[in-house]
Amino acid sequence: MRIIPIFVLLAAAAATAQAPKGFDRWKSADLRAFERSLSPKINAQKVAVQDLANWGNHTALMAHREGDGEAELHETQNDLTVIESGEATLVVGGIIVNPRTTAPHEVRGPSIEGGERIAVSPGDVFHIPIKTPHQMLVAKGHQVTYFVVKIDAH
Repeated sequence: MRIIPIFVLLAAAAATAQAPKGFDRWKSADLRAFERSLSPKINAQKVAVQDLANWGNHTALMAHREGDGEAELHETQNDLTVIESGEATLVVGGIIVNPRTTAPHEVRGPSIEGGERIAVSPGDVFHIPIKTPHQMLVAKGHQVTYFVVKIDAH
């Protein structure tokens, strides 16, 4: 009878194991590739967005900005954001000037009055709770790319 060492069995099991359903991973190289692919897709608002995944009550996306974004407020979603590259100023809190509903539970406007201005750079992570006005400002000639997880609050 031949005895197979335990490490050989474990290695074989690991080689055939599959990640559980719903597991997703993006390596830093993957995120850099998304970043490069977004720049040519900039729209009139100087932003490009790539949806990455939808898990029912939360989604992931990459965004690239080469200019100021609109002020926005999500009535039912939290944002968890990681700055991947570039720099921007995040305006958070305050009141959206001339707010308008652009989609169900989404409010936008040209700017924020009375919000706090926070410089953000690569590696920064921030959470924006539901119903909180926020806006990303990008200085002329600069850009910012960020990874966002949108989490349903209900």
